[in-house]
Amino acid sequence: MNHTDASYLEPTAILDSDHPRVRAFAAAAINGSSGPVEKAVRLYYAVRDGIRYDPYTPFYLPEHYRASGVLARGKGYCVAKAALLCALGRSAGIPSRIGFADVRNHIATKELIEALGSNLFVYHGFTEFYLDGKWVRATPAFNKELCKRHAIAPLEFNGRDDSIFSEYNRENRRFMEYVAYHETYADVPVGLIVAEWEKEYGAERVRGWIALHEAAKGGSVRDFASEEVLKG
Repeated sequence: MNHTDASYLEPTAILDSDHPRVRAFAAAAINGSSGPVEKAVRLYYAVRDGIRYDPYTPFYLPEHYRASGVLARGKGYCVAKAALLCALGRSAGIPSRIGFADVRNHIATKELIEALGSNLFVYHGFTEFYLDGKWVRATPAFNKELCKRHAIAPLEFNGRDDSIFSEYNRENRRFMEYVAYHETYADVPVGLIVAEWEKEYGAERVRGWIALHEAAKGGSVRDFASEEVLKG
């Protein structure tokens, strides 16, 4: 597939770029901007800081990634935030798709590492926009407040260069190591994500996470903001 593929501009059941809530959010974010690059940049910052990063949000059904739903919740983990940004891009007429990488996070919270059983985060998600004749990566996962807690410089995006996590944080400690990149997709491959998590973390562990979310009935299963930050 390439940038001429219509699927990169069309709404889906998950990337519901035609939903009134998504359209309204996009319009407010890009108000007064001109050109695809400026619009993409404004959308990026609106998602980065307007939607709180929370790794303990549900992950196993298509509805958990639906852009209008992520907006309504006001929080999500990296793939949910990337899905929202992708839908917003399409709403603004920018070809947009979902990309994935396996990353090793050296300064995640103690509790999150214990929950995963590893510091390898498989199928970490980001958005790709087609701008000025090329695909550009945008990673809106970590909001400013979270970055401050982890001594990380907030990740910037200029619409021309890839926006991916730094290898070191502000204290010169190892932060994020990109281990592998995967394919890009016109829609969120929910089944693939869950299958890859089961392969890496164990099916029993993943089923346990799903059971926690089912019991919480949409509520929080843990308070990520209060967790102890590792020092690398």
